[in-house]
Amino acid sequence: MKRLICYASLLLSLTACASGPRLPPIPELPYAAWNIGFAAPKHMEVWIETVDVLDRRGLAFFRVHGGVASYTGNVKGWHQGVSGGKPINNVDLPDQLFLRWQSLVEPQAYKIKITIPQWVRDEMIKPQHVLCEWNRQWKNDYRKMITLGMAPGGIVKVWVGGACLDFKEIGRFQAEVESRGPYLNNKGLFYRAPNRAAQAWIDQHGIPYGSW
Repeated sequence: MKRLICYASLLLSLTACASGPRLPPIPELPYAAWNIGFAAPKHMEVWIETVDVLDRRGLAFFRVHGGVASYTGNVKGWHQGVSGGKPINNVDLPDQLFLRWQSLVEPQAYKIKITIPQWVRDEMIKPQHVLCEWNRQWKNDYRKMITLGMAPGGIVKVWVGGACLDFKEIGRFQAEVESRGPYLNNKGLFYRAPNRAAQAWIDQHGIPYGSW
């Protein structure tokens, strides 16, 4: 994982921070890492360029995650978050998330800064004794998983949950168009076209803006 660490405010342009001289101490959390996962409605394909994190200590971590999203079973509407995702190691609880992605079906590049409320961080470190549905066993679990859901039009929904706990909605947000285009290259080149099934669905039904 490539990271840059700084003590200044993190801007969307991500150009103001310099490489830190040393790694910060390991965060004091009740688990080794918290997770970030991605979601998108069925056929509404996305490519996530980067997620950057400003943690509650004011430290910035670039490119902690990126890639493809998990797709829901429905084109319209949302599910309630997904388990799993990528462990975010050696990063304290998030204060702000910076997300940049490509909506392949439009196509369009978007960016957004999401401020994480204090109640979310409280939930992320509050142990709960629950019965896991998938194995019918009791365990102590944490809501240490954050899911970022992305849809055409720059819509972002965010949830926090756990492997054995339900997901709570953090909020619904509107991203802005990334004026420099995909990969900030000012060329308008996107990662790839949607797959055949996605394109066939869109050709027949269109993109259901307003359903997310």
